[in-house]
Amino acid sequence: MSKISKAAVFSTAVLALSGAVLAASLPRGLPAANPDTSSQIDDKRPVVTPASIDVGAYDPHGDYTNDTTVKYEHLFLPWEDVDLSSLALADEYALQRGRTLLITVEPWSWSVDWRLTADQLLQGIYAGKYDANMDAICTAAAGLKSPVIIRWAQEMDETDNQFTWAKWSPEGYIHAYQRAVTECRKHNTTAKYMWSPKGNPSLVDFYPGDGFVDIVGLSLFGLQQYDRDKFGKDQTFVETLEPRYRLAEKFGKPVMVAELGYEGDQNYVKNWAETAAQPHPQFPKLTAVVYFNDREVYPWPDNYGLPDWRVKSVATN
Repeated sequence: MSKISKAAVFSTAVLALSGAVLAASLPRGLPAANPDTSSQIDDKRPVVTPASIDVGAYDPHGDYTNDTTVKYEHLFLPWEDVDLSSLALADEYALQRGRTLLITVEPWSWSVDWRLTADQLLQGIYAGKYDANMDAICTAAAGLKSPVIIRWAQEMDETDNQFTWAKWSPEGYIHAYQRAVTECRKHNTTAKYMWSPKGNPSLVDFYPGDGFVDIVGLSLFGLQQYDRDKFGKDQTFVETLEPRYRLAEKFGKPVMVAELGYEGDQNYVKNWAETAAQPHPQFPKLTAVVYFNDREVYPWPDNYGLPDWRVKSVATN
């Protein structure tokens, strides 16, 4: 990433505050102005045709910079230690390309040393300690010109992950989610709200209510080796989405795949790429898929490591 590009503010910085050194987190997702793709020879992004549903991307590497088919620009930000002024750059970038901003708000600090336990975080939310964090984010989002979707505390139904809020009870999560949306609406009257479970059967227990959800988001990742170990064969996009979609459709809301990725040999990748954005009559509420164009951030359990979802990485065979 060029040190002089406007998008350079979307890198990790260090902030001195009250004598302590904190990790100053800036939204992740906006790419460098001139990404270097000279060594990248393969492209596994979802195939888009005139009949396709909408597509989007989390795209820190800039592979989608000039892709006119993209309708959603996905960013991630924490609600602690964050420089929200940089959202203006994301807004300018999305506005120039006619994209809606999908902003995932993670209710913690990206500095591991500053994270609270699950109970400490939840009790702090109950007490209103973090209302100001949500107020600041939603006030900043209200000033943006691009349409905005706010996705708060994703994948709460997945206990085998890194997220603090995934250790809350359904009742605790629902209370926290409702409070976050209620606070946001005081400052932003135009944003839509995405409730975004991983897609496990327990997701139904975490639903916060129709009045707090505009869109249901799901996470969908296809890793060929995992499929073969767990199911004894490769899984298709449709097979992987089917059980998750059946749970999500019960709420009567539009459904999006908020995080999509796949990795394997050429046949596996080709199958997912050609079907992910295709309209499927069995999924009538599915409106969009948003590709996660990066290497996995946190290791998968059972020694699967950090799968590389990047669209410009080479398939394994």
